[in-house]
Amino acid sequence: MFEDTRPASLDDLGSGDALAEFRVTAPGEIRALLKQLMDDAVPLNLSASDGSAYTTMLWTVDPAAGRVSFTADMMAPAVHDIVEADECAAVAYLDRVKVQFDVTDLVVVQGHKASVLQARLPAEMFRFQRRNTFRVRTLERTAPTASFRHPGIPDMSLALRVLDVSIGGCALLQPANVPLLQPGAVIKGVRLSLDADTQIDAGLMLHHVTSTGAENGSVRLGCEIVGMGPTAQRALQVYIDQTQKRRRMMSHE
Repeated sequence: MFEDTRPASLDDLGSGDALAEFRVTAPGEIRALLKQLMDDAVPLNLSASDGSAYTTMLWTVDPAAGRVSFTADMMAPAVHDIVEADECAAVAYLDRVKVQFDVTDLVVVQGHKASVLQARLPAEMFRFQRRNTFRVRTLERTAPTASFRHPGIPDMSLALRVLDVSIGGCALLQPANVPLLQPGAVIKGVRLSLDADTQIDAGLMLHHVTSTGAENGSVRLGCEIVGMGPTAQRALQVYIDQTQKRRRMMSHE
């Protein structure tokens, strides 16, 4: 329910007490969450009621004025579509928690050097714990990589490190010098080279982009693995089981 960059449907969760465990209304907690999103430069996905979406970052938080602002590329058509839409919600990930809030009174503020999207400081936010899916951290010594062509720049070949993997998804490390991939991107022709015995051909669907907090500006790409055949699935399961066993052995050395 809460894995992708689309806003969770609050109607599906019910109302009143059904949402109480997810809702944050204390002004201090809201400011703390927003500050963490801003300080860590966490990518946010703005999703509007007309279906338009735009990936941005929180630029400023002004509690006194009751406003927040987001970075904006005025050349991107989605920026203008979102401003014109009736409703908009922001989604981001802080570690294992999905953060969501409504974006209201959204306007474009143009400055001399840069333009931003400005909105009202949210009165409430929601925190959703991600699904518990068993994952294993890959072993660095096996140099696990995902090789593919950048979906937005077909001439660019990438080989990104695989940080962890489950039977249905994986996390990749993207360096800051690589043009950012956008949530929702479908990546075809991916070769997952996990170790000398495990190479899997599949596709990836990028669900979310989060900051690693590292000074080098790298980001973590959370992907769903799609298009795997039965043979590839068995090979991946064997790899997961063996990696789990190896990590247990390493912990006892």
